[in-house]
Amino acid sequence: MRGLFFLSAFIFASATAVAGAPEDEVLQLDSVVVSSTRADKKAPVTYSFIGKDELRAAPATASVPMVLELQPSVVTYNEGGNGLGYSWMTIRGSKGSQINVTLNGVTLNDAESQEVFWVNIPALSSLVTSIQLQRGLGTTAGGSGAFGASVNMNTAMMNPEEFRQISLSSGSWNTLMRTVAVGTGLSKSGFYSNYAISKGDTDGYIRNGKVKSLSAFASAGWLGEHNSLRLTWLYGDQRSGITWDGISPEQYKEDRRQNNAGAYTDSFGNTRYYDNQIDRYRQHHVQLNWTHDFGAGLTWSNTLNYTRGDGYDEYYGARDVTFFGAFGFPGTMTGQDGLQYENSDMIYRKKMGNDFFLAKSDISWKGPRFSLTGGVSLSKYVGDQWGDVLWSDVLGKDWDYRNFNSAKTWYSHKGRKWDGSAFLRAEYFLTDALTAYADIQLRHIDYSLKGRDEDFPSTGALMDFKRKWTFFNPRGGLSWEISPSHRIYGSVSVGHREPGRGDIKENIKGSVNPIRPERMTDIELGYSYSGKKFSASATVYLMEYRDILLETGKLSPEGYALKENLPEGYRRGIEVAAAWQPCKGLRLDANATLSTNKIKDYTAWIPYSDYSGQASVHYGKTDMLLSPSLLGMMRASIQPFKDGISLSLSAKYVGKQYIDNTMRSLMKIPARCTLDLSLSKKYMLRGNTIEVTGYIYNLLNHKYFASGWRYETVDPATGEIQSFIGIYPQAPINWSIKVSYTF
Repeated sequence: MRGLFFLSAFIFASATAVAGAPEDEVLQLDSVVVSSTRADKKAPVTYSFIGKDELRAAPATASVPMVLELQPSVVTYNEGGNGLGYSWMTIRGSKGSQINVTLNGVTLNDAESQEVFWVNIPALSSLVTSIQLQRGLGTTAGGSGAFGASVNMNTAMMNPEEFRQISLSSGSWNTLMRTVAVGTGLSKSGFYSNYAISKGDTDGYIRNGKVKSLSAFASAGWLGEHNSLRLTWLYGDQRSGITWDGISPEQYKEDRRQNNAGAYTDSFGNTRYYDNQIDRYRQHHVQLNWTHDFGAGLTWSNTLNYTRGDGYDEYYGARDVTFFGAFGFPGTMTGQDGLQYENSDMIYRKKMGNDFFLAKSDISWKGPRFSLTGGVSLSKYVGDQWGDVLWSDVLGKDWDYRNFNSAKTWYSHKGRKWDGSAFLRAEYFLTDALTAYADIQLRHIDYSLKGRDEDFPSTGALMDFKRKWTFFNPRGGLSWEISPSHRIYGSVSVGHREPGRGDIKENIKGSVNPIRPERMTDIELGYSYSGKKFSASATVYLMEYRDILLETGKLSPEGYALKENLPEGYRRGIEVAAAWQPCKGLRLDANATLSTNKIKDYTAWIPYSDYSGQASVHYGKTDMLLSPSLLGMMRASIQPFKDGISLSLSAKYVGKQYIDNTMRSLMKIPARCTLDLSLSKKYMLRGNTIEVTGYIYNLLNHKYFASGWRYETVDPATGEIQSFIGIYPQAPINWSIKVSYTF
């Protein structure tokens, strides 16, 4: 019924893909650095724009995925259940590793996993001044390209006026956020600087979903008549409880707040929890940009970036599953009591450290009928991962763990990645109304992965992988402004995605199983209307995949789970969006996506429970996992009086989806509909502004889970499949309140 209600509402609203706040047309020299990754208004690219006002209206606890939740084709969830901590999103069903994310034109995606771990850059949404969300392959620029969507964020816009702001937020489950921001404004000599620091804490809805986070931002620059120089530093430090295991459907029915992370049984048979079962990570981003305006429409921008990240996961391993041989020790060890042991309670860490260096240079020229943008980018990534044992109850606290860990006896491997690219994008105005668009990118990757994986001591798994890929990614299209209010566009794009570290790692241990890069052709056809009180748009997209990389359950002869390239699949759909402002003080927004997301021929491989082999089940054409066919949003924004009161009521509908590619009812994530409410009031105090905003999330108290995983085995005697499922419960009704003072 909810699905029919939403679908009817969207048809009544007339149909949608995206009417957000109007984009600022004034392009300051200081922000030219981000223009190479963004589409302009005449480009045949499907995108949404989220401006500063909408970003500031978001809850202080919201990560960037949560801020984007109401945009077309976006689905989000949070592992801890209430916003802080690990947050994830899909766009048109494309997962995080297929979404290209840039900050001031520099990619934030981890070079190896290709993911963005939003928890590592807390409070980023409060620092960003604008976001352009491109759906499909979008525009190209230096470095890795989008393979389904891109998120282009900007902190570069300089505030010309001096400001100071203090913000305090509190919410359910002891959630507390504190932020202080100051800016000098632009001096007569052209200098400016901005600073912000934010600290967050929560116990989380899920047990052990606690988070302690700190983020800091500093930007200093000089803006001249023809030159801009800016240095930006962004820091994130987070300590969060491990929540990625999820809980079983049986536990979900008993107690939705359960979390098995850190659980162990003491000597008296009682279940206890290790409180320090955590994920800890720190990250520094330093960017230096110089932009020069030659005049006559010619601008040159150069950026240097350095990112340093390091952290660890800490675990408590109970004796019944923690064996010495699996951690690089000899198979048996002599304990403090002089007896021989094969296993022990242990505390251990999985650690990592990485460095990312990037240099990019972009040049653009805009003439009366022709514009041209081009650039080159070169980056180097160096990533190390290794394991340390901190304590064993058999060996005792005085055993020489330091010497054991310094030899990296357990596991240690290193990834190295060079990424070089060049792009050229042109727009030619055939007439005043008709624009032709062409965009090409040449990209070369050199990647190596060497060392011992974490299961090396027990299996002898060595990794020695080297591979080079070269991709040519062309795009082209037409945009026609039929009138000042009506526009249509069409484009065809081709993109490639190299395998990530997770795709490669298991495939190269033991018998090598070759995997190929994925390829996608994206066709976009769009229409938009913009009037004084009403705007609407509709986009038809066809995203056709070749050599899709999936984990089908197939194992190598040595028993490792392999990724496989499947020949064909597709995502095809229509996105519609509309905004209506019938009178001053009232605005209605809505969007919907209707899609079909298919693998053309899918076979699942399931290992026998006694590890004697595998069984296969052929499913044929199936839905892609975590890809709902119906999404929708409605929002009413009301400002009934002139005294600064505003109210926003939003509803989000996500249709049913599956946690694997088999479409079995056991793997279904039911459809959900959630309702959120915010109410704010502004007060003026001696020329300063105090704003108080209250938020109520999941107003209807809907109990649901948003994502999950599964692992299966089959009984070789009976053929019966046993499924192990983990799901992520989301919080019931909860609240927060934010008070901001700007002076």
